Amino acid sequence: MTLLTDGWTDSLYSGGWRAGGGGVSDVIEPATGAALGSIGVASAEDVHSAAAAAAVAQRDWARRRPEERASVLRRAGLLFEQHAAEIEDWIVRETGAIAPKAQLETHIAAAECFEASALPSYPHGDVLTSNDPRWSFARRLPAGVVTVIAPFNFPLILAIRAVAPALALGNAVLLKPDLRTAVSGGVGIARVFEEAGLPEGLLHLLPGGADVGEAAVVASEVRIIAFTGSTAAGRAVGALAGTHLKRVHLELGGNNALVVLPGADLPLAASAGAFGSFMHQGQICMTTGRHLVHESLYDDYVAALSEKATRLPIGDPAAGDVAIGPIIDEKQLLRIDDIVKRTVEAGGRVAAGATHEGLFYRPTVLTDLDANSAAWTEEVFGPVAPVRSFATLDEAAALAGENDYGLSLGILGDVGTAMDLADLVPSGKIHINEQTVSDEANAPFGGVGWSGNGSRIGGLETNLDAFTDTQWLTVRSSIAPYPF
Repeated sequence: MTLLTDGWTDSLYSGGWRAGGGGVSDVIEPATGAALGSIGVASAEDVHSAAAAAAVAQRDWARRRPEERASVLRRAGLLFEQHAAEIEDWIVRETGAIAPKAQLETHIAAAECFEASALPSYPHGDVLTSNDPRWSFARRLPAGVVTVIAPFNFPLILAIRAVAPALALGNAVLLKPDLRTAVSGGVGIARVFEEAGLPEGLLHLLPGGADVGEAAVVASEVRIIAFTGSTAAGRAVGALAGTHLKRVHLELGGNNALVVLPGADLPLAASAGAFGSFMHQGQICMTTGRHLVHESLYDDYVAALSEKATRLPIGDPAAGDVAIGPIIDEKQLLRIDDIVKRTVEAGGRVAAGATHEGLFYRPTVLTDLDANSAAWTEEVFGPVAPVRSFATLDEAAALAGENDYGLSLGILGDVGTAMDLADLVPSGKIHINEQTVSDEANAPFGGVGWSGNGSRIGGLETNLDAFTDTQWLTVRSSIAPYPF
Protein backbone atom coordinates (compact mmCIF):
# COMPACT_ATOMS: atom_id res chain seq x y z
CA MET A 1 0.00 0.00 0.00
CA THR A 2 1.17 3.54 -0.77
CA LEU A 3 0.03 6.69 0.97
CA LEU A 4 0.80 9.50 -1.44
CA THR A 5 0.06 8.25 -4.95
CA ASP A 6 -3.71 8.48 -5.31
CA GLY A 7 -6.75 10.35 -4.08
CA TRP A 8 -5.35 13.71 -2.97
CA THR A 9 -4.52 15.42 -6.28
CA ASP A 10 -6.24 18.83 -6.60
CA SER A 11 -7.87 18.19 -3.21
CA LEU A 12 -7.81 19.20 0.41
CA TYR A 13 -8.91 16.99 3.30
CA SER A 14 -12.03 18.11 5.15
CA GLY A 15 -14.78 15.55 5.45
CA GLY A 16 -12.89 13.42 2.95
CA TRP A 17 -10.74 14.43 -0.01
CA ARG A 18 -12.49 17.11 -2.01
CA ALA A 19 -11.97 20.26 -4.04
CA GLY A 20 -11.15 23.45 -2.18
CA GLY A 21 -12.83 26.79 -2.69
CA GLY A 22 -9.47 28.43 -3.43
CA GLY A 23 -8.67 26.40 -6.54
CA VAL A 24 -5.45 24.42 -6.90
CA SER A 25 -1.73 25.10 -6.47
CA ASP A 26 1.18 23.34 -8.13
CA VAL A 27 3.68 21.49 -5.96
CA ILE A 28 7.07 22.62 -7.27
CA GLU A 29 10.41 20.84 -6.90
CA PRO A 30 12.86 23.68 -6.08
CA ALA A 31 15.90 21.79 -7.36
CA THR A 32 14.51 21.46 -10.89
CA GLY A 33 11.46 23.71 -11.14
CA ALA A 34 9.38 20.70 -12.13
CA ALA A 35 5.75 20.35 -11.04
CA LEU A 36 5.35 17.27 -8.84
CA GLY A 37 1.58 17.47 -8.63
CA SER A 38 -1.10 19.86 -7.45
CA ILE A 39 -2.91 20.39 -4.18
CA GLY A 40 -6.33 21.79 -3.44
CA VAL A 41 -6.38 25.27 -1.90
CA ALA A 42 -8.84 26.23 0.81
CA SER A 43 -10.94 29.36 0.98
CA ALA A 44 -11.94 31.21 4.14
CA GLU A 45 -15.39 29.65 3.77
CA ASP A 46 -13.79 26.19 3.75
CA VAL A 47 -12.07 27.02 7.03
CA HIS A 48 -15.25 28.14 8.76
CA SER A 49 -17.10 25.03 7.56
CA ALA A 50 -14.23 22.84 8.74
CA ALA A 51 -14.17 24.53 12.14
CA ALA A 52 -17.89 23.93 12.62
CA ALA A 53 -17.57 20.26 11.64
CA ALA A 54 -14.49 19.84 13.82
CA ALA A 55 -16.32 21.19 16.87
CA VAL A 56 -19.10 18.63 16.43
CA ALA A 57 -16.69 15.71 15.89
CA GLN A 58 -14.52 16.79 18.83
CA ARG A 59 -17.26 16.33 21.38
CA ASP A 60 -17.54 12.63 20.63
CA TRP A 61 -13.76 12.20 20.37
CA ALA A 62 -13.26 13.72 23.82
CA ARG A 63 -15.67 11.15 25.28
CA ARG A 64 -13.82 8.20 23.74
CA ARG A 65 -11.91 5.90 26.08
CA PRO A 66 -8.29 7.01 26.54
CA GLU A 67 -7.11 3.69 25.14
CA GLU A 68 -8.99 4.37 21.89
CA ARG A 69 -7.24 7.68 21.33
CA ALA A 70 -3.90 6.17 22.32
CA SER A 71 -4.41 3.33 19.84
CA VAL A 72 -4.94 5.74 16.93
CA LEU A 73 -1.75 7.60 17.82
CA ARG A 74 0.26 4.37 18.06
CA ARG A 75 -1.00 3.23 14.67
CA ALA A 76 -0.09 6.61 13.21
CA GLY A 77 3.44 6.25 14.53
CA LEU A 78 3.76 2.80 12.99
CA LEU A 79 2.46 4.11 9.66
CA PHE A 80 5.09 6.85 9.62
CA GLU A 81 7.69 4.12 10.10
CA GLN A 82 6.20 1.77 7.52
CA HIS A 83 5.87 4.47 4.85
CA ALA A 84 9.02 6.37 5.74
CA ALA A 85 10.72 5.87 2.37
CA GLU A 86 7.73 7.20 0.42
CA ILE A 87 7.29 10.22 2.68
CA GLU A 88 11.03 10.92 2.66
CA ASP A 89 11.08 10.99 -1.13
CA TRP A 90 8.48 13.74 -1.07
CA ILE A 91 10.40 15.68 1.57
CA VAL A 92 13.58 15.50 -0.52
CA ARG A 93 11.89 16.65 -3.70
CA GLU A 94 9.38 19.14 -2.28
CA THR A 95 11.62 20.86 0.29
CA GLY A 96 15.07 20.44 -1.32
CA ALA A 97 16.25 18.39 1.65
CA ILE A 98 19.10 15.92 1.65
CA ALA A 99 18.13 12.34 2.51
CA PRO A 100 19.36 12.36 6.16
CA LYS A 101 17.22 15.43 6.87
CA ALA A 102 14.18 13.71 5.36
CA GLN A 103 14.91 10.60 7.42
CA LEU A 104 15.09 12.74 10.54
CA GLU A 105 11.64 14.14 9.78
CA THR A 106 9.95 10.74 9.48
CA HIS A 107 11.80 9.41 12.52
CA ILE A 108 10.67 12.33 14.69
CA ALA A 109 7.14 12.20 13.23
CA ALA A 110 6.82 8.61 14.42
CA ALA A 111 8.34 9.51 17.78
CA GLU A 112 5.90 12.42 18.20
CA CYS A 113 2.98 10.04 17.69
CA PHE A 114 4.38 7.45 20.08
CA GLU A 115 5.03 10.12 22.72
CA ALA A 116 1.54 11.53 22.21
CA SER A 117 0.01 8.08 22.62
CA ALA A 118 1.00 8.26 26.31
CA LEU A 119 -0.96 11.47 26.86
CA PRO A 120 -4.49 9.99 27.07
CA SER A 121 -3.55 7.86 30.09
CA TYR A 122 -1.31 10.44 31.76
CA PRO A 123 -2.78 11.97 34.96
CA HIS A 124 -5.06 14.81 33.93
CA GLY A 125 -5.44 16.66 37.18
CA ASP A 126 -4.67 17.09 40.86
CA VAL A 127 -6.47 16.58 44.15
CA LEU A 128 -6.41 19.90 46.00
CA THR A 129 -6.74 20.69 49.67
CA SER A 130 -9.76 22.70 50.77
CA ASN A 131 -10.81 24.57 53.92
CA ASP A 132 -14.37 23.41 53.36
CA PRO A 133 -15.76 19.88 53.87
CA ARG A 134 -15.56 18.90 50.21
CA TRP A 135 -13.38 17.26 47.61
CA SER A 136 -11.52 19.73 45.44
CA PHE A 137 -9.92 18.91 42.10
CA ALA A 138 -8.08 20.65 39.26
CA ARG A 139 -8.79 18.62 36.16
CA ARG A 140 -7.57 18.90 32.58
CA LEU A 141 -10.14 18.96 29.77
CA PRO A 142 -9.67 19.08 25.98
CA ALA A 143 -9.69 22.66 24.76
CA GLY A 144 -11.81 21.90 21.68
CA VAL A 145 -10.60 22.90 18.21
CA VAL A 146 -6.90 23.63 17.69
CA THR A 147 -5.45 25.40 14.65
CA VAL A 148 -1.93 24.34 13.64
CA ILE A 149 -0.07 26.62 11.21
CA ALA A 150 3.25 25.16 10.04
CA PRO A 151 6.10 26.47 7.81
CA PHE A 152 8.00 25.08 4.82
CA ASN A 153 11.41 24.25 6.24
CA PHE A 154 10.69 21.16 8.38
CA PRO A 155 7.09 20.75 7.26
CA LEU A 156 6.41 17.31 8.72
CA ILE A 157 8.02 17.77 12.13
CA LEU A 158 6.73 21.28 12.68
CA ALA A 159 3.16 20.19 11.97
CA ILE A 160 3.00 16.77 13.62
CA ARG A 161 4.53 17.97 16.89
CA ALA A 162 1.32 19.95 17.52
CA VAL A 163 -1.17 17.79 15.59
CA ALA A 164 -0.33 14.57 17.44
CA PRO A 165 -0.60 15.79 21.06
CA ALA A 166 -3.65 17.92 20.28
CA LEU A 167 -5.50 14.90 18.88
CA ALA A 168 -4.28 12.59 21.63
CA LEU A 169 -5.70 14.92 24.29
CA GLY A 170 -9.17 14.87 22.74
CA ASN A 171 -9.10 17.93 20.49
CA ALA A 172 -9.91 18.37 16.81
CA VAL A 173 -7.35 20.03 14.51
CA LEU A 174 -7.36 22.45 11.59
CA LEU A 175 -3.98 22.08 9.86
CA LYS A 176 -2.72 24.84 7.57
CA PRO A 177 0.62 23.87 6.00
CA ASP A 178 2.74 26.17 3.84
CA LEU A 179 1.50 25.88 0.25
CA ARG A 180 5.07 25.23 -0.93
CA THR A 181 5.28 22.04 1.14
CA ALA A 182 1.65 21.01 1.46
CA VAL A 183 2.33 17.35 0.64
CA SER A 184 5.19 16.79 3.09
CA GLY A 185 3.55 18.90 5.78
CA GLY A 186 -0.10 18.13 5.13
CA VAL A 187 -1.14 15.36 2.78
CA GLY A 188 1.18 12.82 4.40
CA ILE A 189 -0.20 13.60 7.85
CA ALA A 190 -3.82 13.46 6.71
CA ARG A 191 -3.28 10.15 4.92
CA VAL A 192 -1.50 8.62 7.93
CA PHE A 193 -4.33 9.50 10.30
CA GLU A 194 -6.91 8.44 7.76
CA GLU A 195 -5.29 4.99 7.61
CA ALA A 196 -4.78 4.94 11.39
CA GLY A 197 -8.55 5.09 11.90
CA LEU A 198 -8.97 8.63 13.17
CA PRO A 199 -12.72 9.34 13.05
CA GLU A 200 -13.85 11.67 10.29
CA GLY A 201 -14.13 15.35 11.05
CA LEU A 202 -11.29 15.55 13.58
CA LEU A 203 -8.46 16.53 11.22
CA HIS A 204 -8.89 19.06 8.42
CA LEU A 205 -6.10 19.84 5.94
CA LEU A 206 -6.54 23.41 4.72
CA PRO A 207 -3.65 24.67 2.56
CA GLY A 208 -3.90 28.32 1.61
CA GLY A 209 -2.64 31.86 1.89
CA ALA A 210 -2.99 34.62 4.45
CA ASP A 211 -6.78 34.68 4.18
CA VAL A 212 -6.94 31.01 5.14
CA GLY A 213 -4.56 31.58 8.03
CA GLU A 214 -6.64 34.48 9.29
CA ALA A 215 -9.84 32.46 9.10
CA ALA A 216 -8.17 29.59 10.96
CA VAL A 217 -7.35 31.99 13.79
CA VAL A 218 -10.63 33.88 14.07
CA ALA A 219 -13.11 31.02 13.53
CA SER A 220 -15.32 31.06 16.60
CA GLU A 221 -14.87 27.33 17.30
CA VAL A 222 -11.06 27.59 17.44
CA ARG A 223 -9.71 27.85 21.01
CA ILE A 224 -5.96 27.47 20.54
CA ILE A 225 -3.52 28.40 17.75
CA ALA A 226 -0.14 26.67 17.49
CA PHE A 227 1.94 28.74 15.07
CA THR A 228 5.46 28.11 13.81
CA GLY A 229 7.00 30.61 11.41
CA SER A 230 8.70 33.96 11.09
CA THR A 231 8.67 36.55 13.85
CA ALA A 232 6.89 39.04 11.60
CA ALA A 233 4.10 36.59 10.80
CA GLY A 234 3.96 35.49 14.44
CA ARG A 235 3.37 39.06 15.56
CA ALA A 236 0.38 39.28 13.22
CA VAL A 237 -1.02 35.94 14.40
CA GLY A 238 -0.48 36.89 18.03
CA ALA A 239 -2.21 40.25 17.59
CA LEU A 240 -5.17 38.65 15.82
CA ALA A 241 -5.44 35.92 18.44
CA GLY A 242 -5.35 38.52 21.20
CA THR A 243 -8.12 40.53 19.60
CA HIS A 244 -10.29 37.40 19.51
CA LEU A 245 -9.21 36.19 22.97
CA LYS A 246 -7.59 33.00 21.67
CA ARG A 247 -4.70 31.21 23.34
CA VAL A 248 -1.69 31.25 21.01
CA HIS A 249 1.59 29.33 21.07
CA LEU A 250 4.27 31.08 19.00
CA GLU A 251 7.49 29.38 17.89
CA LEU A 252 9.24 32.00 15.81
CA GLY A 253 12.61 32.91 14.35
CA GLY A 254 16.09 32.82 15.79
CA ASN A 255 19.52 34.33 15.38
CA ASN A 256 21.31 31.72 17.40
CA ALA A 257 24.86 32.00 18.68
CA LEU A 258 27.50 29.27 18.80
CA VAL A 259 30.26 30.18 21.26
CA VAL A 260 33.67 28.53 20.81
CA LEU A 261 35.56 28.79 24.10
CA PRO A 262 39.36 28.94 24.46
CA GLY A 263 40.89 25.47 24.31
CA ALA A 264 38.01 23.95 22.35
CA ASP A 265 38.90 21.12 19.96
CA LEU A 266 39.21 23.08 16.71
CA PRO A 267 38.35 20.38 14.13
CA LEU A 268 35.30 19.28 16.12
CA ALA A 269 34.23 22.88 16.68
CA ALA A 270 34.48 23.71 12.97
CA SER A 271 32.48 20.58 12.12
CA ALA A 272 29.78 21.56 14.62
CA GLY A 273 29.74 25.12 13.29
CA ALA A 274 29.42 23.96 9.68
CA PHE A 275 26.54 21.66 10.53
CA GLY A 276 24.82 24.35 12.58
CA SER A 277 24.97 26.95 9.80
CA PHE A 278 24.69 24.88 6.63
CA MET A 279 22.33 22.01 7.50
CA HIS A 280 19.27 22.23 5.20
CA GLN A 281 20.77 25.34 3.61
CA GLY A 282 20.42 27.21 6.90
CA GLN A 283 16.63 27.15 6.60
CA ILE A 284 16.03 26.21 10.25
CA CYS A 285 14.89 28.44 13.10
CA MET A 286 17.67 26.89 15.22
CA THR A 287 20.39 27.49 12.61
CA THR A 288 23.69 28.84 13.92
CA GLY A 289 23.35 32.43 12.76
CA ARG A 290 26.31 33.85 14.69
CA HIS A 291 29.70 32.28 15.47
CA LEU A 292 31.46 33.75 18.50
CA VAL A 293 35.03 32.45 18.65
CA HIS A 294 37.69 33.17 21.26
CA GLU A 295 40.43 35.34 19.83
CA SER A 296 43.04 32.60 20.38
CA LEU A 297 41.17 30.31 17.92
CA TYR A 298 39.58 32.87 15.61
CA ASP A 299 41.87 32.75 12.58
CA ASP A 300 42.19 28.96 12.60
CA TYR A 301 38.44 28.53 13.09
CA VAL A 302 37.62 30.82 10.16
CA ALA A 303 40.07 28.88 7.97
CA ALA A 304 38.66 25.50 8.98
CA LEU A 305 35.03 26.61 8.62
CA SER A 306 35.76 28.17 5.22
CA GLU A 307 37.41 24.98 4.01
CA LYS A 308 34.35 22.97 4.99
CA ALA A 309 32.08 25.50 3.26
CA THR A 310 34.13 25.21 0.07
CA ARG A 311 34.21 21.41 0.07
CA LEU A 312 30.54 20.66 0.79
CA PRO A 313 28.93 19.15 -2.34
CA ILE A 314 25.96 21.07 -3.72
CA GLY A 315 23.20 19.84 -6.01
CA ASP A 316 19.82 18.21 -6.46
CA PRO A 317 19.32 15.92 -3.42
CA ALA A 318 17.08 13.62 -5.44
CA ALA A 319 19.76 13.09 -8.07
CA GLY A 320 22.87 12.38 -6.02
CA ASP A 321 24.69 12.37 -2.71
CA VAL A 322 25.02 16.04 -1.75
CA ALA A 323 25.24 18.03 1.47
CA ILE A 324 23.57 21.23 0.26
CA GLY A 325 20.33 21.39 -1.72
CA PRO A 326 18.36 24.32 -3.11
CA ILE A 327 16.82 27.26 -1.32
CA ILE A 328 13.04 26.88 -1.21
CA ASP A 329 12.30 29.57 -3.82
CA GLU A 330 13.71 32.64 -5.56
CA LYS A 331 12.20 35.13 -3.12
CA GLN A 332 14.04 33.53 -0.23
CA LEU A 333 17.29 33.25 -2.20
CA LEU A 334 17.20 36.94 -3.15
CA ARG A 335 16.65 37.86 0.49
CA ILE A 336 19.71 35.83 1.54
CA ASP A 337 21.83 37.37 -1.20
CA ASP A 338 20.69 40.87 -0.28
CA ILE A 339 21.72 40.41 3.35
CA VAL A 340 25.15 39.13 2.29
CA LYS A 341 25.68 41.98 -0.16
CA ARG A 342 24.66 44.61 2.38
CA THR A 343 27.06 43.07 4.87
CA VAL A 344 29.97 43.20 2.42
CA GLU A 345 29.14 46.74 1.33
CA ALA A 346 29.34 47.80 4.97
CA GLY A 347 32.84 46.36 5.38
CA GLY A 348 32.36 42.64 5.86
CA ARG A 349 34.69 40.18 4.14
CA VAL A 350 33.72 37.01 2.29
CA ALA A 351 35.92 34.14 3.46
CA ALA A 352 33.96 31.55 1.44
CA GLY A 353 30.91 31.34 -0.79
CA ALA A 354 28.52 34.25 -1.39
CA THR A 355 27.69 33.06 -4.92
CA HIS A 356 24.79 31.09 -6.32
CA GLU A 357 23.58 29.28 -9.42
CA GLY A 358 19.84 29.12 -9.73
CA LEU A 359 18.44 28.32 -6.30
CA PHE A 360 21.71 26.77 -5.10
CA TYR A 361 23.43 29.21 -2.73
CA ARG A 362 26.98 28.27 -1.81
CA PRO A 363 27.78 27.91 1.92
CA THR A 364 29.12 31.29 2.96
CA VAL A 365 31.50 32.47 5.69
CA LEU A 366 31.64 36.18 6.56
CA THR A 367 34.22 37.95 8.74
CA ASP A 368 35.31 41.52 9.66
CA LEU A 369 31.87 42.19 11.08
CA ASP A 370 30.55 44.53 13.74
CA ALA A 371 27.38 44.85 15.78
CA ASN A 372 25.57 46.57 12.89
CA SER A 373 26.43 44.11 10.11
CA ALA A 374 23.22 42.91 8.41
CA ALA A 375 24.23 39.25 8.54
CA TRP A 376 24.91 39.60 12.26
CA THR A 377 21.72 41.37 13.28
CA GLU A 378 19.15 39.73 10.96
CA GLU A 379 17.91 36.15 10.75
CA VAL A 380 19.35 35.15 7.37
CA PHE A 381 17.58 31.78 6.99
CA GLY A 382 20.22 30.67 4.54
CA PRO A 383 23.62 28.90 4.53
CA VAL A 384 25.55 31.86 5.91
CA ALA A 385 28.03 31.76 8.83
CA PRO A 386 28.98 35.18 10.23
CA VAL A 387 32.02 34.98 12.56
CA ARG A 388 33.26 37.40 15.23
CA SER A 389 35.82 37.07 18.02
CA PHE A 390 35.69 37.72 21.77
CA ALA A 391 38.31 38.09 24.49
CA THR A 392 36.51 37.46 27.80
CA LEU A 393 33.56 35.45 29.02
CA ASP A 394 31.66 38.63 29.85
CA GLU A 395 32.21 39.85 26.29
CA ALA A 396 30.99 36.53 24.91
CA ALA A 397 27.84 36.76 27.05
CA ALA A 398 27.21 40.32 25.91
CA LEU A 399 27.68 39.46 22.23
CA ALA A 400 25.56 36.30 22.45
CA GLY A 401 22.71 38.15 24.13
CA GLU A 402 22.86 41.43 22.22
CA ASN A 403 19.97 40.64 19.85
CA ASP A 404 16.25 40.32 20.53
CA TYR A 405 15.95 36.60 19.71
CA GLY A 406 16.31 33.85 22.29
CA LEU A 407 15.78 30.41 20.80
CA SER A 408 18.94 28.30 20.92
CA LEU A 409 22.51 28.69 22.19
CA GLY A 410 25.43 26.33 21.60
CA ILE A 411 28.64 26.44 23.66
CA LEU A 412 31.73 24.42 22.71
CA GLY A 413 34.62 23.77 25.08
CA ASP A 414 35.23 23.52 28.82
CA VAL A 415 32.01 22.43 30.52
CA GLY A 416 32.49 24.49 33.69
CA THR A 417 33.08 27.67 31.71
CA ALA A 418 30.14 26.79 29.46
CA MET A 419 27.87 26.40 32.51
CA ASP A 420 28.86 29.85 33.74
CA LEU A 421 28.13 31.34 30.31
CA ALA A 422 24.82 29.50 29.97
CA ASP A 423 23.47 31.29 33.04
CA LEU A 424 24.20 34.69 31.46
CA VAL A 425 22.37 34.36 28.13
CA PRO A 426 18.54 34.23 27.88
CA SER A 427 17.59 31.32 25.63
CA GLY A 428 14.84 28.74 25.33
CA LYS A 429 17.40 25.97 24.69
CA ILE A 430 21.07 25.64 25.55
CA HIS A 431 23.35 22.90 24.21
CA ILE A 432 26.80 22.49 25.73
CA ASN A 433 29.32 20.85 23.38
CA GLU A 434 26.70 20.66 20.64
CA GLN A 435 25.70 23.08 17.93
CA THR A 436 22.37 24.91 18.00
CA VAL A 437 20.11 22.58 15.96
CA SER A 438 18.46 19.85 18.01
CA ASP A 439 14.98 18.51 18.64
CA GLU A 440 13.47 15.49 20.39
CA ALA A 441 9.82 14.58 20.80
CA ASN A 442 10.02 14.32 24.60
CA ALA A 443 11.85 17.62 25.15
CA PRO A 444 10.26 21.06 25.63
CA PHE A 445 10.78 23.36 22.65
CA GLY A 446 10.41 27.12 22.45
CA GLY A 447 12.13 30.46 22.71
CA VAL A 448 11.95 33.82 24.42
CA GLY A 449 11.91 37.39 23.11
CA TRP A 450 11.45 37.56 19.36
CA SER A 451 11.72 33.75 19.22
CA GLY A 452 8.33 33.14 20.80
CA ASN A 453 6.36 33.00 24.01
CA GLY A 454 8.17 30.14 25.73
CA SER A 455 8.29 26.36 25.47
CA ARG A 456 4.83 25.36 24.20
CA ILE A 457 5.57 22.05 22.47
CA GLY A 458 7.28 18.81 23.51
CA GLY A 459 7.17 16.52 26.53
CA LEU A 460 4.17 15.32 28.50
CA GLU A 461 3.74 18.28 30.84
CA THR A 462 4.36 20.90 28.13
CA ASN A 463 1.88 19.32 25.72
CA LEU A 464 -0.68 18.89 28.48
CA ASP A 465 -0.40 22.59 29.31
CA ALA A 466 -0.56 23.52 25.63
CA PHE A 467 -3.66 21.66 24.53
CA THR A 468 -5.97 21.39 27.55
CA ASP A 469 -7.92 23.74 29.79
CA THR A 470 -7.76 23.47 33.58
CA GLN A 471 -11.08 23.33 35.41
CA TRP A 472 -11.69 23.59 39.16
CA LEU A 473 -14.21 20.98 40.34
CA THR A 474 -15.59 20.61 43.86
CA VAL A 475 -17.87 17.88 45.29
CA ARG A 476 -19.82 17.77 48.58
CA SER A 477 -21.77 14.89 50.04
CA SER A 478 -24.84 17.12 50.40
CA ILE A 479 -25.93 20.64 49.48
CA ALA A 480 -23.87 23.24 51.32
CA PRO A 481 -25.61 25.57 53.81
CA TYR A 482 -25.57 29.30 52.98
CA PRO A 483 -26.58 32.36 55.09
CA PHE A 484 -29.15 33.68 52.59
